[in-house]
Amino acid sequence: MAKFRNTIPASEITPEALYINRRQFMKGGAALSAAALLAACGSPPPTVDEEGTAVPAPTSTPLPDTLTSEQEILNYVNFYEFTRDKEGVAELARDLITSPWEVAVGGLVRNPGVYDVDDLKRRFDQEERIYRLRCVEGWSMVIPWLGFPLHKLLAQVEPLPAARYVRFETLYDPAQMPGQRTDWYEWPYVEGLRLDEAMHELTILSTGLYDKDLSPQNGAPIRLVVPWKYGFKSIKSIVKIDLVEDQPESFWMRSSPREYGFYANVNPNVPHPRWSQATERRIGEVRRRRTFLFNGYDEVAPLYEGMDLTENF
Repeated sequence: MAKFRNTIPASEITPEALYINRRQFMKGGAALSAAALLAACGSPPPTVDEEGTAVPAPTSTPLPDTLTSEQEILNYVNFYEFTRDKEGVAELARDLITSPWEVAVGGLVRNPGVYDVDDLKRRFDQEERIYRLRCVEGWSMVIPWLGFPLHKLLAQVEPLPAARYVRFETLYDPAQMPGQRTDWYEWPYVEGLRLDEAMHELTILSTGLYDKDLSPQNGAPIRLVVPWKYGFKSIKSIVKIDLVEDQPESFWMRSSPREYGFYANVNPNVPHPRWSQATERRIGEVRRRRTFLFNGYDEVAPLYEGMDLTENF
């Protein structure tokens, strides 16, 4: 299995006990130094969470990044195609048929194709990436993903000069996904990235976590992971990827454009209309943490030079 060096350093992770006994975590510079973490502290934390419940104040000094347990990752999930109940997704998704599974890649490319996921896993080395995940709802995790950089697949299809964005689409199958039988939202789930965001080395297509294939509730058999953006950008159970000229209208932009923009970069200085984004609740912890711009992945900052991040939210 290939190793990726630009993830959270081992020195800043307290991993799940069994996992640390069988894996050597990657070293690198993606995590902020303690000084940078302190410098990034933003506005005063809220005294209540988004539901109005009193919460402990965030720590005044940076906490280490603790690997979220596998059971918490498997059982605290947003996947509205099945249900809006986070703790009910695993049961409803368990029978999702994830093999065989194909992903069609086309649009403004020289070499469109349909790829079997098992073939993609053989074609591209499966790398381990330990990334922070920050949900727009104000909670977060640290997840050991398996997968490969999206830019490797895009290089195979060769984007045309007119291609400026990448549009992703989730499986639409109401027979298997009961949430799609409702009229709450306009299905299927669609997301998008600017082409340079999609080509960034941190952007991956994930096929597993904790050294295992993805479970259905976590987006099996293949999902997007973009660690500097809120989690809803990391679309699950992908069946279609198109290179396009115009900015795609994503699922949440259609559903609530006042609340969810195209970029969805983690930003403690831009509150959600219904709650602050200055702090977050790390799953498995009691104290709240401060949130950092781009979720702490400063290397993506050049992608947004000259942009007003309050307007391009």
